[in-house]
Order: sequence, then structure tokens, then C-alpha cells
Amino acid sequence: MSTRHYTPLDALLIQGDRALRTLFGRPPQTERPNPAAGLGEGDLGSDQRRHVARLMRINHTGEVCAQALYQGQALTARLPETRHRLERSAQEENDHLAWCETRLRELDDRKSLLNPLWYAGAFGLGAAAGIVGDKWSLGFVVETERQVERHLDDHLEQIPLQDEKSRAILEQMRADEIHHAQVARAAGGAELPAPVRRMMRWGSRLMTRSVYWV
Repeated sequence: MSTRHYTPLDALLIQGDRALRTLFGRPPQTERPNPAAGLGEGDLGSDQRRHVARLMRINHTGEVCAQALYQGQALTARLPETRHRLERSAQEENDHLAWCETRLRELDDRKSLLNPLWYAGAFGLGAAAGIVGDKWSLGFVVETERQVERHLDDHLEQIPLQDEKSRAILEQMRADEIHHAQVARAAGGAELPAPVRRMMRWGSRLMTRSVYWV
């Protein structure tokens, strides 16, 4: 069976399609159902509902960034095995993207207006990580997922217990992020230098604080 080789123009068009699907359309998901399906709406006050919606907006934008990172890394990965792992993880992150968007609609809120900006920045970081080398690209995945896990823990503490739908989504996302980090580490991901980890934390804080409001 022959393997199709894409030209640079093909790759650019494919990447453009993925970006548009991530930001404005419905990117392809896995076979997994929404973990919040079948759960009832919790009794939330107006302030609680507004706060939860803004937290879910942050999580949605975080998944936009995750898509951009994985797509950038897969584009510049050197080994086919690395590219395959990144693409599978990206598909599972699409599940998160869809689940968060569904929850936002249920909470009568919107996606962040800053998503295109954050997508572009994250894609550039992912592509740069892939260019440096697969072990550093995979190490970037490990550190990203580690930080996302802490971020989700913080949100789970803030979301009221009666909001079972939001909690179910975040708990499944957390389990997936831990798994993605384990896969990347087992595949040879290197520990990133401390200055790089600090820079990633600063970027994450800037994203969460801006997207909460915009």
C-alpha cells in the first residue's frame, strides 16, 4: 500500500482546515460520549452560574491551546511514531473542546473572543518545540499536561458540588491529561529546563486571567 506524501502547500491547507475547525467549527472527535450526558442541572445561584461559566470558558480556551500545541508539534515532529502519538492525543483533546463548548452553551455563555490569538501563539510554541527535537517536544507535552492537571484541580475546588455536569467533564479531562503526560514521558520526553517551565506558567496565568473576562 502506498503512502501519500503531502506537498508543503497540501500541509498548509490541511493545517488551515484544522485551525478553522478548532476555532469555529466542529473538529473530529473520538468515539467517547460526553461524561456529563444524562446528568441533571445543579441548582446554582446567578453568581455561581456566572463564575462556573467563566471557568468553563477558560477550560475551553485551554483546549484550543492544546489543539494548537499538538498540531504544531505534529507538523514538525521528526519520527512518525511521535507524530502518531501527538495526533491521537490531539483527537482526545477535541473531545474536551466539544464537551466544554456544550457546557458553555448550557450555561448561556460564550467562547472567548481571544481564542484566535491564543491559538496562534500556542501553535508557534508547538512547532518550535517539534523543531528542537522529539524528546523536547514530548517533554513539552509532559510539562503542559502537568500544569493543566494542577489548573483543573483548582477549578474542581471552585465548582460547587451540585454542579455535577461541569465536574464530570473536568474530572474526565483531568484523567486524560494525566494519561497524555504518562504516554509522552514513556515515549522519551525530556524534563524541560526550569526557565522554560516558569515561562509556561506565566503564559498560563496570563491566559486564564484574560479569558475569564474576555
